[in-house]
Amino acid sequence: MYDVVIIGCGVVGASAAYELARYKLRVAVLEAAADIAAGTTKANSAIIHAGYDPEPGTLMARLNVEGNRLTGEICEKLQVPFKRVGSLVVAFSPEQLPTLQTLYDRGCKNGVPGLRLLSGEEARAMEPGLSEEVCGALLAPSAGIIDPWGFAIAMAETAVRGGVEVRRDCPVTGIEAAEEGFVLHTPQGDVAARFVLNAAGVDADRVHEMLEPNDWETLPSRGEYYLLDKSEHDRVSRVIFQCPGPEGKGVLVAPTIHGNLICGPNAQGVEDRLDLGNTADGMAEVRAKAARSVPGVEWRQNIRNFAGLRANTTRSDFIIEESKAYPGFIDLAGIKSPGLSSAPAIAKMAAEMLKADGLALEPDPDFVDKREHIVFKELSAEEKNELIRRDPRYGRVVCRCETITEGEIVAALHSPIPPRSINGVKRRCNAGMGRCQGGFCGPRVQEIIARELGIDQAEVLLEQAGSTILTGRTKTGGNTNV
Repeated sequence: MYDVVIIGCGVVGASAAYELARYKLRVAVLEAAADIAAGTTKANSAIIHAGYDPEPGTLMARLNVEGNRLTGEICEKLQVPFKRVGSLVVAFSPEQLPTLQTLYDRGCKNGVPGLRLLSGEEARAMEPGLSEEVCGALLAPSAGIIDPWGFAIAMAETAVRGGVEVRRDCPVTGIEAAEEGFVLHTPQGDVAARFVLNAAGVDADRVHEMLEPNDWETLPSRGEYYLLDKSEHDRVSRVIFQCPGPEGKGVLVAPTIHGNLICGPNAQGVEDRLDLGNTADGMAEVRAKAARSVPGVEWRQNIRNFAGLRANTTRSDFIIEESKAYPGFIDLAGIKSPGLSSAPAIAKMAAEMLKADGLALEPDPDFVDKREHIVFKELSAEEKNELIRRDPRYGRVVCRCETITEGEIVAALHSPIPPRSINGVKRRCNAGMGRCQGGFCGPRVQEIIARELGIDQAEVLLEQAGSTILTGRTKTGGNTNV
C-alpha cells in the first residue's frame, strides 16, 4: 500500500510529488497520458504571475504570491529556465484606468512586491513597441517567464530520484473506499493508498465522481496561441497584458524563455475535453487583440499555432479541499490561471492537509533537492570542448534551429522519466522547438529514440497512442514515411 497516490502528473501533480519526495513516504503518481506534463501544462502562456489579479482572501491570491516566490527557488535548484522579466497591464482608455487602480490595490493587499502605476508615456519608455493608444499601465516586476513543461518534468524527475514511482498510460477508472484508505482501479491493476490527491486537471471532476457525487463541475475553456520566430523575440521585453474582463486576463504578448514571442490566448468554452484545435475565427481574434497592445508584431514570422484547455469550474476559486464523506481524499482541482504560478504552494498546502489527517511527514535525509541539466549551447567554449572530449555525441548537432546535440537527446532518453515519443524528447531538451518545428531533425530524433530504447522506428510515436509516423517499409527495407 502506498502512503499517497497522486492522480495526474501535470505541474500540480509534479509539484505534489516533488514536495512529498522529501519525506519518508511511499508515493506513486498515476498519469493517464503516455507522458507527464502533456496536458494543460504543455499548452499555456508560460507565465509566472505576480499575484495582483486574484481577489484578496482567496486561495488564488495567497497561493499565487507564495508560488511565485517558491518557483524562483525551485528553478534555481533544479536548473529550470526562469526569468523575472516583469509584466505590464495596459489600459487603452481613461475608463480603464480605475481597473489598474483596483489591480494595484489588490496586489498590495496580496503582498505583491514592487507594484507601480505608470502613465502611457512611462509605459512606452519601457516598452517602445506599445501602442500609442495605451494611456496607463500597471508594472509588476516579480512576474516572470518559464519553461512550464520543463518545470514540471524537473520536479517529477527529482521526485523519482527521491523514490516516488510514476506510472504512465495509467488512467484511474474507478475508486473505492477501503478500510485503510482507498483502492484505485487502473488498466495496470489495482492500487491501494492511504491518501489520494486528485490533480487530474480538466478531468478532476470526473475523478471525484468515481468516489462520490460532486457539487462542482469542470467547464473547459480553450485558449489559442501564436508562437512566433526568434526574430520577433525583442518586440517586447516584458509580459504585456490587457485590462482583465469577464473572460480572463485577455490576450497577452510576451517573450518566451526559449527566445520566441507568444501571443494569446482567447477564451472559448468547449464541451469536448480533447478539443485542442485551432480555428480561423480564434486566430483572427488573437491577432486583432494582440495587435491592439503591440501593433508591430510581424505575423508572417509565425512558426506554430496551438491551443490549451483551462480547468475552469463552476466555482471561481481553486478547489483545494478534502472530501467530508471520505477523509483522506483531497481535490487539487479547478487549477486555472494562476495555476502554474501557484503549483509549488498548492503542493505545500496539500502536504499540510495530509499532515493534519495524520500522515507522518518525517524528513528523508537522503533526498537530493537539486538537478544537473546540461544545455550545450549555453556552455562556454572550454566547457563544450571538455564535454565533447568525454562524450563525442555532444559534438553532433541534431536540431540546428535550437542547437540541440545528440548527447542531450540521449541524456533525455535515459533520464528518470524517459520520453517515449518525439514530442516527449522535444519537451525535455527542446529538439524540434525551433523555426522548422522538427522538419529537419524529426527523422533523426526518431532514429535515436528507436536506437536508445531498442525498438523499431515504426514503433516511435509523435505523442499519444495512435500518432503513428511510419506505417511500413519499402521493398528495399527502408522505412516509409506517411
